[in-house]
Amino acid sequence: MSDYDAIKDKFGAYCSFNEPAANFTTYRTGGAAWALVRPGSRDELGSLWRWCLEKKRPFCVLGKGSNVLVSDKGFDGVTALTERLAGIEISGGYTVKAGAGVLWDNLVRFCAEKGLGGVEKTSGIPGTVGGAVRMNAGAYGQEIFDRLVSFEAMDSERRIFTLKKHQIAHGYRNVRGLESLIVLSATFEFYPLGSTELLAERARVLVKRAEKQPLDYPSAGSVFKRPVGDYASRLIDVCGLKGLKIGGAQVSSKHAGFIINSGGATSADIYRLIRKVQSEVKARTGFELELEQIMLGDFT
Repeated sequence: MSDYDAIKDKFGAYCSFNEPAANFTTYRTGGAAWALVRPGSRDELGSLWRWCLEKKRPFCVLGKGSNVLVSDKGFDGVTALTERLAGIEISGGYTVKAGAGVLWDNLVRFCAEKGLGGVEKTSGIPGTVGGAVRMNAGAYGQEIFDRLVSFEAMDSERRIFTLKKHQIAHGYRNVRGLESLIVLSATFEFYPLGSTELLAERARVLVKRAEKQPLDYPSAGSVFKRPVGDYASRLIDVCGLKGLKIGGAQVSSKHAGFIINSGGATSADIYRLIRKVQSEVKARTGFELELEQIMLGDFT
C-alpha cells in the first residue's frame, strides 16, 4: 500500500492531497501541503504523528493557520489541522477546559456570555487555543498565561501528560519547551463578572480592532514581537515604511505592524518584505525586530 493510500484509507474525507496553503492559512498564500489531515481524536492525531516519524515524513500541526507563512514551494509532509478537537467544558463555576482546536475568539465569547472574566480584552485574536498557548498570545494588557492553569500535551511516543503553568518558562509572546510537544487542551481559571459588562467590553475591543487593524485584507496579525522599550509598528512608521510594497505584499497603511496580502501576493513577496522591514529598521534605529510569525517550508 502506498503512503497516499495508507492515509486516505484511514482518514477518508478528512484527508486531502496537494492542498494549497492559501486554503488553510490566513495569509492566503503558499504552496501545497503533500497531505492535509483533520484528525478527529487524540488517538488519530497521535497515530498520524507516529506514522510520519516511521515514514520519515515532515509533520506539523496547525490551528487556523493564522500565525504562519508557508513557502511557495509548499510543505512536503503532513499538515494536521486541529479543528475537530474543539470541545469546551466548564466545571466548578469558573474553570474552563478547551480543546486545542477551539477558536480562541469563540472561547472569549463563551466566557463573556457565562460571566467569566479575564480574557475579554483578547477578543478578536485569530487562531485557536492550541496556538494561543504555544505563543502566549495576548492583547490590550491581557495574555493567555494570565488565566492559564495547565494544559495537556502529547509527545512523539503518544504519551499524554499535564503541565502546570509554573512548570513552563513563558513571557511576552514566548513559551519555551514545547518544541517537541503537541498541545491537546488547556484549562483556565476565570473570575466572576457580569456578562453584560464583559460583552460590552468585548464589543469595544472588536470595534477598536476594526478601527486600527486592516481586517479587510488577508494577513497573519502582528508580524513582529514588541521590542523592549518601544513598539514595532511605531519603529516601522518612523522609518517611512508604512505602505511599502513588494509584489502583492504591503506594509499596512492602517497599522504598520501588519503585512497584508493586498492582492495576488506570493509568500516570497511577503518574506522579502519582512526582511526589508527588518533591515531598514535595524539600519535606521538600531532595533532588531524579532519575528512573531512562523516560517514553514523552504524560503531560500
